[in-house]
Amino acid sequence: MASVHLPPRLVRERRAAPYRSCPAHRAWVRRHRCSVPGCLAGPIECAHVRSGTDGGCALKPSDRWTISLCRTHHAEQHRIGEAAFEIRYALDLVALAEVFTRRSPHRRVLEEQITARPDRRGWR
Repeated sequence: MASVHLPPRLVRERRAAPYRSCPAHRAWVRRHRCSVPGCLAGPIECAHVRSGTDGGCALKPSDRWTISLCRTHHAEQHRIGEAAFEIRYALDLVALAEVFTRRSPHRRVLEEQITARPDRRGWR
């Protein structure tokens, strides 16, 4: 019996779509304290808000939907889910992300992301 070989795998680069990514805005968000009231812990991470945003199944939301969380609270957000996290800390994550976007010095880039996406999920 002849041996069967698979063809070589294709190598594809994985890059964030430019209309979904703004590294400067993420860096600006990380320069704030944790968004959980009273928390002074660090280091600060840029946490994406998924519920009610332009994310989807296996699609991370664009950077305009980010908030600042310390490493502990960011892990907790993922572990217990956003709904429970909002209740536990009396936060509205979507509204908070919108305030970060409105006050960002990189607001123009983030606003261009809104107009560049063809539908609400950010698919091209």
